[in-house]
Formats: sequence, structure tokens, C-alpha cells
Amino acid sequence: MEPRINVITLGVSDLEQSLKFYRDGLGWSTEGIVGTEFEGGAVAFFPLNKGLQLALYPKQQIVEDANVDETPSSPAEFTIGHNVASKEDVDDVIETAEQAGAEITDPPRDREWGGYSGHFKDPDDHLWEVVWNPQFEIE
Repeated sequence: MEPRINVITLGVSDLEQSLKFYRDGLGWSTEGIVGTEFEGGAVAFFPLNKGLQLALYPKQQIVEDANVDETPSSPAEFTIGHNVASKEDVDDVIETAEQAGAEITDPPRDREWGGYSGHFKDPDDHLWEVVWNPQFEIE
């Protein structure tokens, strides 16, 4: 199987609140909530880079769609990496996220592997790592 990840969907408890965090707080572009004409279809998409999309979808709808039980979660289950071009960019993104209402769990700092990063949680405790890695070229 060839990996073809085109959409990362985050389950959210309040779609409107999460939309405001990402659109208004972080300044990401979106058409807003779409699919409301379909039962259980409300979703918000944010175009990222190279065709990748971030989707926000109600947690309860994921439970129903995937036929799984809702269980307690931990922010440490996974992180979403947001790579930037400089240490200053890390600081700027973390500051923007904090102003948008994110909880900063790990302020930006130099890392022993040579990079610089910090972490924040969105309104649903999804954990983001904002990273400057001197070995990555950011397009």
C-alpha cells in the first residue's frame, strides 16, 4: 500500500468553538462549516500544504461513523507537527496560539538535538508541536 494521507481529521467537542480557534485565532483560511445539509455531515476544512487538509469533525459523529466507543483520551497519544523556518517563527506561532486561547504546555526552547520547539493544546486538547529544525528546508 502506498501511503496517501490527504486529510487529518480532528474530533472536536464543539465545532463552532474549534472553527473560531483555527480560523479567527490562528488565522487559517477556510470556507467555514460545510455539509450542514446532510445529517451528521457538518465539517470544517482547512487547506494546508501540498494538498493536505485539516478537518474538524464532531467527536460524536466520528463515534457513530466509525462504529467505535468513545473512550478517554490523552494529549500524548500523538502530536501534530508544525514546522517553521526560524526560531522567531516558533515564538510567533506559539504566541498567536496562546492569544487564540491555546494552553501552552511547553514554552519554546532550544532542544538537545539542535532544534527549537514548543507545544500547545487546542480547545480539545490536541497537542501541537511548533518546530524549527535546522536540517529541514521549509518551502
